[in-house]
Amino acid sequence: MFFADNYYYIIIGLQAICVIHALRKNTHQKWIWMIVFLPVIGCLVYIFTEMFNRGSVQQVQSGLNTVLNPGGHISKLENNLRFSDTFNNRIALADAYLASGQTDKAVQLYEGSLTGNFTENEHVRGQLVQAYFNQGRYEEVITMARPLITLPQFARKRVHMLYALSLAYCGDEAASEKEFRQMNGQFSNYEARYNYGIFLQKAERTAEARQQLQQIVDEADHLSAREKSGNREWFQLSREALKKMQS
Repeated sequence: MFFADNYYYIIIGLQAICVIHALRKNTHQKWIWMIVFLPVIGCLVYIFTEMFNRGSVQQVQSGLNTVLNPGGHISKLENNLRFSDTFNNRIALADAYLASGQTDKAVQLYEGSLTGNFTENEHVRGQLVQAYFNQGRYEEVITMARPLITLPQFARKRVHMLYALSLAYCGDEAASEKEFRQMNGQFSNYEARYNYGIFLQKAERTAEARQQLQQIVDEADHLSAREKSGNREWFQLSREALKKMQS
């Protein structure tokens, strides 16, 4: 009986989602009767016809294949590069190497691709910032990231945070804090703000560190479920850091 009741509510929920979506898209006249009178079939047909296009389905399938079989995905990209040594194929493989933790291989491809018309390619340079940071090459992170953080697609993003951290690792705490402060806005940049809190803690500015981390934790209650999920790691790490400071 419990499962039957749950099944009923699931169907009602699906119908509600589909009807609301149809009303917003102004397709309700075409779909409303099928959704109401053929709830399971109607909802499924509507979802795959109106909510997902072919490109979306292909992206989902591609993403699943990458997660479930990362080695196979990389092998395919390696074969693509052997067949056709193009800039796009090199960078696609380098991105896959970096995502799978094969940083040295990624760096080799990225560095070899910064030639000719692609010398100033922003995507490659941004990826090299991440790769150099992973390797502990902080001075090279600073050199590579400094011109990037003036661009809107990198300012106050992860590349900017890695730049700030690298400045700290190289002993320039004042410059590092200046960059962290630029990223310290409410309801955003949680990874950078958490790292700023740890920066303050290491500088023995305990009260400021506690205030910084507590603000991150407090903001979690005011975010949507999706925003919470995307930043769960930084909320949890902030809570753990606060507990350690209180003990």
